[in-house]
Amino acid sequence: MTQTPRKFGGTVFLICTILLASAALRLATGLGDALASGQSEEAPLQAETNQERVMDTDQLNDLLQDLLIREKSVSEREEALLIREQELAFTKQNIEATLDALVKAEEELAATLATADGAEEADLARLTAVYENMKPKDAAPIFQQMAPEFAAGFLARMRPDAAAAIVSGLEPDVAYAISVILANRNRDVPKN
Repeated sequence: MTQTPRKFGGTVFLICTILLASAALRLATGLGDALASGQSEEAPLQAETNQERVMDTDQLNDLLQDLLIREKSVSEREEALLIREQELAFTKQNIEATLDALVKAEEELAATLATADGAEEADLARLTAVYENMKPKDAAPIFQQMAPEFAAGFLARMRPDAAAAIVSGLEPDVAYAISVILANRNRDVPKN
């Protein structure tokens, strides 16, 4: 009887071993299929990821090229603006120098004109004094030869008694022309 339980124990052990081997085989087959299906699903994912990486790299290269082109364009614009700014600064300096020269020339011209006006006025005052101090009979023939406007200018500057003495020595038509000019000299001056 002792042998029977051993046979039974050996048989049970054999059946358990077969069942375990079957389970292990099924697990191994299922795991293999699972691994195989996992790899087959992972392979397209890796291919897609690699393709995306390639596309991303191409896009990044394109973007980098665009940025380099824009940077070059911006650099060229900056350089052109710097050149233009330098030209404008140079032009501004030239304009300022020209304006300074014009202001200086204007001041010199004003001084020259003032000197000329002063000299002209001094000459007229001196000549008027000469005519005033001449004898009326000697000055009248000179005034007879002058243009009436010119003679009227001198007579207007003279003392009234000296002017009257000269006018009295002139021919009547010349004296009349000079008198009309003197009378109308201030006619167009605005009255307050």
